Amino acid sequence: MAFEGEKWQSLVTTSACLLSRLPKSGLTVSNPPKMIKPWLIGLRRSAKLARIQVLTMDSPFIREARLQERTDGKVRCLTCERRCLLADGQLGWCRTRQNRDGAIYTLICGLISSLSCNPIEKKPLYHFYPGSLALTAGSFSCNFDCPWCQNWHISKRPPSDGGLDGGEFIPPGEFVARAQARGCQGTSISFNEPTLNLEWSLEVFRIARATGLYNTFVTNGYMTQAALELLVEAGLDGMNVDVKGDAEAVREHCGAQVEVVWRNCRQARKLGVWVELTTLVVPGVNDDDACLERIARRIVTELGPDTPWHVSSYYPAYRFAAPPTPVATLERAREIGRRAGLRHVYLGNVPGHPGEHTFCPGCGAVLARRGLLRLHRCQVTPDGRCPRCGQDIAGVGWGWR
Repeated sequence: MAFEGEKWQSLVTTSACLLSRLPKSGLTVSNPPKMIKPWLIGLRRSAKLARIQVLTMDSPFIREARLQERTDGKVRCLTCERRCLLADGQLGWCRTRQNRDGAIYTLICGLISSLSCNPIEKKPLYHFYPGSLALTAGSFSCNFDCPWCQNWHISKRPPSDGGLDGGEFIPPGEFVARAQARGCQGTSISFNEPTLNLEWSLEVFRIARATGLYNTFVTNGYMTQAALELLVEAGLDGMNVDVKGDAEAVREHCGAQVEVVWRNCRQARKLGVWVELTTLVVPGVNDDDACLERIARRIVTELGPDTPWHVSSYYPAYRFAAPPTPVATLERAREIGRRAGLRHVYLGNVPGHPGEHTFCPGCGAVLARRGLLRLHRCQVTPDGRCPRCGQDIAGVGWGWR
């Protein structure tokens, strides 16, 4: 439901009644006249209780979407492969994009829910500027439906009240300036699905690249090819992509098609982006040998045996109550990956395990020691070789220091 023009006066005078009688679906307030802006401030404070989505067009994080097409009186969003076809006023599946008067707008451009300076190993990216720091930002919501999401407090939450509840607007230039001020070597868009903040990411990447910083995404890989190409053109350098299982698991638990993810991994590699993959190994979902073997073999054949694969431990979260992943299961996954031909398979979320380290595939020497998501020592030469046997070690930025 939307209120415009003459209906505003009635809304103001009957607001108390509306607040107590709202339908569960809530209502959307758009384009309010300036005369009632002070009233809206109070309304925003009550938005959480009243289930109101206050989305004013002068909000800094509302921007016309970069990728869209008009079709039969509706507009199709071309940001991710859900390709939502939206009627006027309708929100997309992700709840961060909306058709307003025949055009799709993002509701979260630069709306930041989480901000921290992280070691690049936390993404995880182990063969990409090892030991460097990336200023990392997240926003709200997601385009997957994973019931075990570890970041559910932001990924399952839409921008409920114009960003005033738990988020802040950070202009792209200011974000890059903060990264430089904190001594970071790069940027990372993460925590929730970064593709939803496409327009902001494009601006950040251009500015960051011009200042000498690298740019990374931690993503489910479900963007359209057009979105991926824009990101690479703007300055995307590295990605960690979640491969959540085989086709059946991803369809059943995430509501998505895993072939899109593999397609984008292949395309990113072709475009020169460094790609590492992560599989959160969830008991009863993707922890059987057959599923893990299929993933490992596809990595080898489609991305190459030097592509790092991180098999990480799941912990109960959100709507999933299966017990945590046994370490033995992760060790088995690591062995499956090695047998398939992968040279670098890592264990994640198991502090102190030797599976965090990088070993030379030629002579077996320990080349990079890690602990608690930090690099402690790296002996890979600046040109990416083992100092003992000369074996090439795939990666980017080994000698950045």
